[in-house]
Amino acid sequence: MTFDFDKMPDGLIPAVVQDDQTGQVLMLGYVNQEALAKTQQEGRVTFFSRSKNRLWTKGEISGNFLTVVSLHPDCDGDAVLIRARPDGPTCHRGTVSCFEQPDQTAIPAAPVGFLAELERLVQRRRDIPDEDPKSYTASLFRKGMPKIAQKVGEEAVETVIDAVGGNFEGLKGEAADLLYHLLVLLAASNLTLDDVVAVLRERHSTISAGVRRE
Repeated sequence: MTFDFDKMPDGLIPAVVQDDQTGQVLMLGYVNQEALAKTQQEGRVTFFSRSKNRLWTKGEISGNFLTVVSLHPDCDGDAVLIRARPDGPTCHRGTVSCFEQPDQTAIPAAPVGFLAELERLVQRRRDIPDEDPKSYTASLFRKGMPKIAQKVGEEAVETVIDAVGGNFEGLKGEAADLLYHLLVLLAASNLTLDDVVAVLRERHSTISAGVRRE
């Protein structure tokens, strides 16, 4: 992985941080060679702060760290894309992304990105059930796997009924219910969407390679 820090007079290159799960752009900062090395060594995004004139690890005060998933130089090596998982709001104003305005509608996530965002909330309800005692999701986790599995089965049946009956408006709602309860089931099983996608990718690779599944 090669970066050309000498191309810039101040030795800084731009670093774009992207949410690894949702794909949303979270923020833009600048890194020098030392900041990038610390980012790689510690696994948390560290910038060079031009205002502080020192290295600055995102979250060192707020606790909202950006955990590094992967680093990707651009074609010229004078910029870097950092895919990360945020521990909380990235922006100091409390928004998910620095590119959102607090008084405006949040940047809409792509469909797959929104599922990842919803999954993260479901996992939070599992891990911190008392944060919102009235939460329906938290109540499902309290009732345990039998109830969660039952709900998945019920929503699957209702989805099929609407599909077979041609009730496409109803189908959208039932499919949404099914996806949501499936996310709860996965979380209760300590599995994630990434685990499911990995299986789909493996199957796709097998089919693309011309291997017939018997």
